[in-house]
Amino acid sequence: MKNVLICASALGTMLVSAQKKDSLTTKSIDEVVINTYAKKDSDYSNKMPLKAIEDPQVYSSIGKGVLENQLIFTVDEAFRNVAGVQKMWSATNRAGDGGIYLNLRGFVAGNSMRNGMVAPITTSMDAINIERIEVLKGPSATLFGSNVTSYGGVINRITKRPYETFGGSISLAGGSNNYYRAQADVNAPLTNDKKLLFRLNTAYTNQGTFQKTNAKNSFYAFTPSLTYRPTDKLEINAELEMLETNAYPETSFFFYFPSSTLGADSMDKMEKLGYDYKQTYMGDNLKTTAKARNFFGQVNYKINDHIKSSTNVSTSYSYSDGFNPYFYFKPSPDNALEIGIARADQSTKDSKRTYFQLQQNFNADFKIGSVRNRTVAGFDYMRMNDNQFFMFTEFDWVPFNAADYSNMNGQTLAEKYKSLQGSPTFDRDNTYISTGKKDVYSGYISNVITPVTGLNILTSLRYESVDFKGGQTGQNPTPAYTQGAWSPKLGIVYQLIHDKVSVFGNYQNSFTSNGYYISDAASNVTLSDPERANQFEGGFKASLVKGRISTTLSYYNIKVKNTLLNIGYTAQGRAIQRQAGSLTSSGVELEANAYLIKGFSVIAGVSYNDMKYTEADNDVIGRRPATASSPWLVNLNASYQFLDGKLKGLGFGVGGNYASDNKIVNSTSMGTFILPKYLVMNANIFYDAPKFRIGIKVDNFTNEKYWNGYTTANAQQLANVLGSFTYKF
Repeated sequence: MKNVLICASALGTMLVSAQKKDSLTTKSIDEVVINTYAKKDSDYSNKMPLKAIEDPQVYSSIGKGVLENQLIFTVDEAFRNVAGVQKMWSATNRAGDGGIYLNLRGFVAGNSMRNGMVAPITTSMDAINIERIEVLKGPSATLFGSNVTSYGGVINRITKRPYETFGGSISLAGGSNNYYRAQADVNAPLTNDKKLLFRLNTAYTNQGTFQKTNAKNSFYAFTPSLTYRPTDKLEINAELEMLETNAYPETSFFFYFPSSTLGADSMDKMEKLGYDYKQTYMGDNLKTTAKARNFFGQVNYKINDHIKSSTNVSTSYSYSDGFNPYFYFKPSPDNALEIGIARADQSTKDSKRTYFQLQQNFNADFKIGSVRNRTVAGFDYMRMNDNQFFMFTEFDWVPFNAADYSNMNGQTLAEKYKSLQGSPTFDRDNTYISTGKKDVYSGYISNVITPVTGLNILTSLRYESVDFKGGQTGQNPTPAYTQGAWSPKLGIVYQLIHDKVSVFGNYQNSFTSNGYYISDAASNVTLSDPERANQFEGGFKASLVKGRISTTLSYYNIKVKNTLLNIGYTAQGRAIQRQAGSLTSSGVELEANAYLIKGFSVIAGVSYNDMKYTEADNDVIGRRPATASSPWLVNLNASYQFLDGKLKGLGFGVGGNYASDNKIVNSTSMGTFILPKYLVMNANIFYDAPKFRIGIKVDNFTNEKYWNGYTTANAQQLANVLGSFTYKF
């Protein structure tokens, strides 16, 4: 920490000197700060332009300016600024499902949409091409479908677009745990008439972790984009995302034994038994190589003053190959009273998942008599092709106090798999296959009617048909099936004070096709009905002081039915299920984005979620699901920037995140296991001049030990420092 204070002091000296050359006006800086922190209206939440104050859906947005001020380089980190969102699991890099896992309103969610289209990234997600991140709250299948949406909401990243002047920046960053990064953002018109525009964002990061400083985890992003406007009515956009990763997985502990057997029911108690927070419990060369290739194309055409067309195409490709060690606490094979660590692996081998999506939208804004109507109508086709192969094995059991854990490494694990492959039961006992093709056809329409000034009524309807072609799950073939479902949506907003205060309510719906399940001891299968989630929500929105203060307060209730319940097992160990489960998630969320006085901004949120099984087996009935995350979440970031005087351009901020106890195990048979509550504090300081920018941040400056997890315990980063220098042109 002493070194951090010295760096901050030196930076302050530089800033006082450099400010004399700063020609920015106070007014222009003031506008930049306001635009950085003020909540943005959304074109995506209902696939049509709506002001936040007149939108019946609750959503949060974080712009690139916030990420820049806080020195955040990944989308994964950015979610600490969003009310009611908790990180559960860092990216594992596995094809298909390897991206970051988050929790929204008690439900697991991923970051799978870009510009409103399916585009999952299964590695750590670089923010180099991010203009804004939007988190749409609640079940949202009506306009976005069932395939990548969570009952808790939808996460949509909005990417940077080319602009009409030459410009850009080059940045270098370095910090704790051998972190270093280089990035560039270059924009240029390619023709003199500025009809053809080009932009390139690219970055390379290499870093260790607090557990393994020499890990040399590498992350590469290359994201070019083009915009072509041949006429005033026609715009064509094309973007490519190329991301590559070669990295160790996060050290994750699963729980396969009751807490009574382990002698501890929380991670802080497990530390007292000998667990080491700073230990990876594995050796070298256990990385996974992962790739993501996403293309987005769009043709926007203005048919007339009232109707616009948008034709969108998206392709997504994820690939992974490599080791994925995991761990769990277990009694010693020789002494049931001694608790240690079982080490295991689930490798991915040349695994791939691809998506192709074609979407056509027509937006209309017209009047019938004196009544305004805003309408979107569209159709969507998506093809998903899954082709994944996994190998898994137990490795060994080790005590907490072992002198060395390096014997589990790339060479020894490869040798173990080689020996297992000679066994006639290898395919059955040590491999898992997931293959299948699925076509999804959808049509939808949504209309916002304004019968009187200040009153907006939204009605939406979607029909989605899933045509699964068949595939393989584990060693068992998965039969083909066809299934369809309707998804309605209703929202009402009334502005109590025009453009300042509104009251709103919504009904939102989502569904999931779970396919077949085993319905009896003879392993007969039955096609499940779609699982459904229905949300009712109400609250208030405010946009005050010319949009400088934006707040949302809401209460929601989500009920899920038709979930599959385990009622036993076949002689082969496969789960027998019935479709009779249900659960309820309800809660309150308060969010605020405020530019309170000149130069001073606040992002804040608090949420409470109460979730429980209402129809389930006796082991979990009435309990909170182990995947529901912490009931209480609080986020805060306060930032101040000098806008005039000798310190003009200097800014600093402080913030933090609080989460209450998280029960990642919660059943009668297993007992409970808790990830303890935590408060993580972060601070940053920066100086922004016309031609350069300097920034320093200290994350978790109180050195808090804390864990996140998706029914797992994953130790998180301790105190770390990062500095950055940017040259702007």
